[in-house]
Amino acid sequence: MSEFLATGGNAVHIDPYIVLGSAVVGLLVGLTGAGGGALMTPMLILLFGVKAPAAISSDLVAAVLMRPVGAAVHMRKGTVNYRLVGWLALGSVPMAFVGAYLLHVLGKSSGAPTHVEQALGAALLTGAAAMVIRWVLDIRGGKTRSAALKDLVVKPVPTVIVGMVGGVIVGLTSVGSGSLMIVLLLFLYPMIGANRLVGTDLTQAVPLTFAAALGALIFGHVEFGVTVSLILGSVPAVLVGSLFSSRAPDKFIRPIIGFVIFASGLKYVGVPTKALGWTLGSILLAAALAWAALILVRRRRDAAASVVAHPQGAHPDGAHPETVRPGTASPDSVPDGVPEPDGPRQRAPTGGAQR
Repeated sequence: MSEFLATGGNAVHIDPYIVLGSAVVGLLVGLTGAGGGALMTPMLILLFGVKAPAAISSDLVAAVLMRPVGAAVHMRKGTVNYRLVGWLALGSVPMAFVGAYLLHVLGKSSGAPTHVEQALGAALLTGAAAMVIRWVLDIRGGKTRSAALKDLVVKPVPTVIVGMVGGVIVGLTSVGSGSLMIVLLLFLYPMIGANRLVGTDLTQAVPLTFAAALGALIFGHVEFGVTVSLILGSVPAVLVGSLFSSRAPDKFIRPIIGFVIFASGLKYVGVPTKALGWTLGSILLAAALAWAALILVRRRRDAAASVVAHPQGAHPDGAHPETVRPGTASPDSVPDGVPEPDGPRQRAPTGGAQR
């Protein structure tokens, strides 16, 4: 059922299904800092029939409110590296306008943005595969990625380059590039924790998204009904996702990041929506079965180790229930007249009758 919000005498159409869909995407953005543009804009175009220019512009304007909410949560939790944010913004904000200008120049060639998105999708799929390989190597090597923010050595020049690449892609394709920045930052700063990575990425996206949204308001076509629907669904959801990601350990957040980057990459390279849904659903089912099998194997292994360590009938300290410890006497061997350990004290008989 549709609802209407009166603003200045005009009725703004609010679609509850867009609200629900944007809530799902907002939750993923809050959890991973990635996937907003790659998932939100296709959702509007493919599922709800919104025209591409309106979907792109409305998504960018809604993101101006969505991103700061997640960033504020991480700022409060202390999971934002402000030096990284500064260097990233130094490269991304100016290049966002450069990307918008390139899109304007190449506007007559409708395939230019598509080629850029396909190249971005290939890069994201490569990055997702590399994340899996790195995760396996970390497990074998026993490494953990939880460096404190104060211990992180910032590399200014490579960080600015990462920001420039992300800014150009945002301006040229009019969709977010948080996924690509996540991948690049993971390899540039391999020891940074996942929650700090998400917090830093969400925070640097605030000025970048603002610059892109400003261009969308000037040159694009914003449908305020779609924008309000996106805000109503995504802002509370990104708050919940950010609260979880700022507290959760890496072993929960990194698989989600990898999955969202993989899904974004498939969407960018042009995988149809139905095929994408079947692919992602199959991956989730396989992951759930593998996780259940792993838990079952661990429980059986722990049970077997417990049986070996404590055979049946043995006490946890290794003593048999009927084994008498050195220096102690068996209850049956206590002479007559000698009190039990818990019994009343009595004088032992001396051989004669008591007087």
